[in-house]
Amino acid sequence: MHAPIAFSGSHVDRADHIRNDPAALDALKTWQARLLRMDGLDPVLTLESTLDWGSLADAAPDSELVFLGLDGERGCFAEVRKSYPSGSPHAGPASWNAMAVLEAGELAAYGGARSLVGWHSRHRFCAVCGSATVLAKGGWQRNCTNADCKAEHFPRVDPVTIMTVECDGKLLLGRQPRFPAGRYSALAGFVEPGETIEEAVAREVFEEAGVRARDVEYVISQPWPFPSSLMIGCHAFADDPAIVMDETEMEDVRWFTREEVTEALEATERGEQGRAFGAPPKTAVAHALLRWWVARGA
Repeated sequence: MHAPIAFSGSHVDRADHIRNDPAALDALKTWQARLLRMDGLDPVLTLESTLDWGSLADAAPDSELVFLGLDGERGCFAEVRKSYPSGSPHAGPASWNAMAVLEAGELAAYGGARSLVGWHSRHRFCAVCGSATVLAKGGWQRNCTNADCKAEHFPRVDPVTIMTVECDGKLLLGRQPRFPAGRYSALAGFVEPGETIEEAVAREVFEEAGVRARDVEYVISQPWPFPSSLMIGCHAFADDPAIVMDETEMEDVRWFTREEVTEALEATERGEQGRAFGAPPKTAVAHALLRWWVARGA
């Protein structure tokens, strides 16, 4: 497995022990503290292609400050502005550029901040009673201001299974209409309430491709801050290669040989598209899954 996987390995120490200590948090809000500059939810980069960190003085007076953690002894913060961040919750050009140029630890720091800021922006009101909420625990909680409610809300991630399926030495991949031309990737879908990861894999594969998956195994995970998912990479097997595609979600689903997958990955390293298909970008967990499968059969 090629490491590190994108959005993992942040250099910022989350310092959970400080989050519940208002005095310790206030003591970190000095001129040495760092504020991650963001354009809405997009990263702001320096001319050297690094994250642009400012000081707390750069924050708007009515902004909430989220404590990201410690960089050595310095506190790291992100700003939740009163207005909802502009732009799409999904990855746009600025985020894709950051994935291409940022060092792994900085990309992970940005990813965590993006998820957290986006969550705060979407949860200004209590889901129980509709009253306003306020930031608590350094930004890792929001509390309802209604004295009769007092509900506590915590940042969430959405679990998503993403899986390769193998049958007779071939790999099942699909493409959605929004993919770049020629791009194929692993099938994926959200885990639904009341099901295990293994059940989610089997259900999604059957829904999208009409293939019955078995013997699901976990391979790797990836935080994906668009807007806030945890990609759970799995591999499974199938006995019957017959495909019945869900045409409402998929544009094409097909089986690829190990040679075709290998060639597609090699083409990606050269910045090209493979002869049989275009592999997922190296920043995607699907790319890591394909590499894992090729290496396992070597």
